Amino acid sequence: MKILLLGEYNSSHYTLKEGLETLGHEVLVVGNGDGFKKRFVDIQLKLLFNKGIGYYIKRIIYKIFKIDITSVLTEFQFNKHKNSFVGYDIVQLINESPFKTVPKTETKLLKFIFKNNKNVFLLSCGTDYVSVKHAAEGMFRYSILTPFYEKRGTQKEFSHALMYLTPPYIKLHEYVYKNIKGVIASDFDYHIPLIENEKYLGLAPNPINTEKLDYINLDIDDKIIIFHGINEKNYHKKGNDIFEKALDIIQKKHADAIEIVTVRSLPYNEYINAFDKAHILLDQVFAYDQGFNALEAMAKGKVVFTGAEKEWLSYYNLEEDSVAINALPDEHQIASKLEWLILNPEKIKEISKNARKFIELEHDYIKCANIYLDKWKRKL
Repeated sequence: MKILLLGEYNSSHYTLKEGLETLGHEVLVVGNGDGFKKRFVDIQLKLLFNKGIGYYIKRIIYKIFKIDITSVLTEFQFNKHKNSFVGYDIVQLINESPFKTVPKTETKLLKFIFKNNKNVFLLSCGTDYVSVKHAAEGMFRYSILTPFYEKRGTQKEFSHALMYLTPPYIKLHEYVYKNIKGVIASDFDYHIPLIENEKYLGLAPNPINTEKLDYINLDIDDKIIIFHGINEKNYHKKGNDIFEKALDIIQKKHADAIEIVTVRSLPYNEYINAFDKAHILLDQVFAYDQGFNALEAMAKGKVVFTGAEKEWLSYYNLEEDSVAINALPDEHQIASKLEWLILNPEKIKEISKNARKFIELEHDYIKCANIYLDKWKRKL
């Protein structure tokens, strides 16, 4: 089949492409490379005027003319390539807003996609109307909006989630759902809000290409290395402030036994190698399941503090703390789990091996590609 994957978060779509191509399909990935992460795509639609002096020029243009220059230039790039976006057997959108433009432009670009391709599907990956609404209504025990409601972080930091609750994005959501054949969730944070949705086709785990990620045996001869990668734009949404408080607690108790490595907003090619020597990786707090970064770290054999809630444990029939550590929004609980690992280094090695086996079993990129194919074919 000929398949078009629109938009990118981390390398969800590009890794899916690798799996689909291994199975004999022709696949094109279009996206902006997921911002500072600079992930690879086949056709890049750059988000221009979004940083530095360009961002201030953009704000001035919008204030005077009510024109979003980033969206205008994205549409221009789209039109240059639009002949490459027609006639596919399957199209999948990474999100309700795959081009990251304003809703008016997003609708215009999606109208072309829907008109020129019969079978369009949506992946619920990253914030969207359904998941944000579920969080805003307090349906999760905790969510990426928890720190917002606790008045930690600025309105700007949460704007990229809260915007999905505004009338223009609700209208965009309704337009997308009217025209798609079905929606798939990439993990439990998106699966749970969709359970009763009539368009929902079920969960398809994030695909991980373990052929590109070598397992690293964890030797613990000296200090235990704890790696904390911070995405500065999502500092509170990811719970980085809670991780830092937990690290302060554990540093005071076990300074001689640990080494803490902190990095900030690294491009992917630097980030994926930056934690190679680490034993433990702190990923995110406000999640029920693992995102792409956590899964890649688990594939390398790291003990990852991330989303590993009871719903996820039940689905995969796992014991708590056997594959990953559930990072609750409580610095004392996180510090306690860190101390448990520091005092029981054999557990680090055990979880490391389990993590790699789990990725190979449940997130293999070819197996996941087959899951997507099965869900798509049911609606053709």
